[in-house]
Amino acid sequence: MLPVTLLTGLDEAFRGDVAGNLLAAAGPAGVMVEYDVSGLTTGSVVRIARTAAGVIDREVITMAHPCVSCAMRDSLVELLTSIAAVERYDVAVVNVPAAGDSQAIATEITRTEGLLVGAVVTVLDTTAAQTDLTGDQLIQDRGIPTAAEDNRAIAEVVIRQLEYADAVILSSEDTTVRALAQAINPELRVKTTPTGLLDVRLHDPATAGTEPGSIAAPLEGEVRTLVWQSARPFHPERLYDALEDLVGGTARGRGTIWIATQHRSRLSWDSFGTNISVGVLGPWLADLPADRWSSVGEQHQARSALEWHPQYGDRASYLSFTGAGLDLRELRDRLDGCVLRADEAVHPLTDPFAPYLEGSTAA
Repeated sequence: MLPVTLLTGLDEAFRGDVAGNLLAAAGPAGVMVEYDVSGLTTGSVVRIARTAAGVIDREVITMAHPCVSCAMRDSLVELLTSIAAVERYDVAVVNVPAAGDSQAIATEITRTEGLLVGAVVTVLDTTAAQTDLTGDQLIQDRGIPTAAEDNRAIAEVVIRQLEYADAVILSSEDTTVRALAQAINPELRVKTTPTGLLDVRLHDPATAGTEPGSIAAPLEGEVRTLVWQSARPFHPERLYDALEDLVGGTARGRGTIWIATQHRSRLSWDSFGTNISVGVLGPWLADLPADRWSSVGEQHQARSALEWHPQYGDRASYLSFTGAGLDLRELRDRLDGCVLRADEAVHPLTDPFAPYLEGSTAA
């Protein structure tokens, strides 16, 4: 069984340095796979495998669709399988390009006989972390090689890497960045060197990337998390008008929302920095026969069992927001102000969310 360490992160130079350190730590029994994606837009990438002694494999991969993750999934597992078959190497390190999807790659490796993912490690440049985590810049704006249709925000890329990782290596010690990383992923090991990350089994495919069952109350220091809920629906227009204010200064927001004009749709909220996504999760339990409740997540079922409303059933909003220097009282007041009041009727309301939710299906 060949253990594989996946290394992710936006900062190519820092990630490359860490990859080199891991390869050196592995010694003669280690091999590293990396991808030169500078030619991605022209439809080709170069896959390179090397040991501490030098390059052992180099292949130009031509693609019909210029996608980093697609190029890796189509070629990486085959190479790793051949490396494992040689029985000369004890560990493989895969240096994943910035736009690569570590979860998709780990899934492919995990389902392949003879391979396992020992750890998913990400790197984080502390000098840019807070700006990247709370900003609105897109990956295309940063000049990172990726598919033309990749419209992800930098904040989403970094946060997804943190959420799926088992460990993060900071470029330098920074208490605020450390706290932000741990708030985003409470199970994350936070380090400033890669020491000790090769001969470990940190990765659990069954739990990696899943939302924590509970989110801690406000953290110590500058980093704080607001956990908010309401048994009344949001007023669609007030919520829409407040979106920019709600996410200002936040790094991560997530949860389930109930909008008055979307009475039958349980909606998801995901925000990464100032970028917000609202989508349809599916129906509420109150609108489903009991024999279909198993199709809804266990966490939602458990919460609904504890907080079932005699009139609205499981309809409610549950949100959490994490950021550095958040004014929790102000954010709570803004959310409270977006809720439909008892004296307000639903039927005359305009729904600015409707055009974005039309055609959505349950996730």
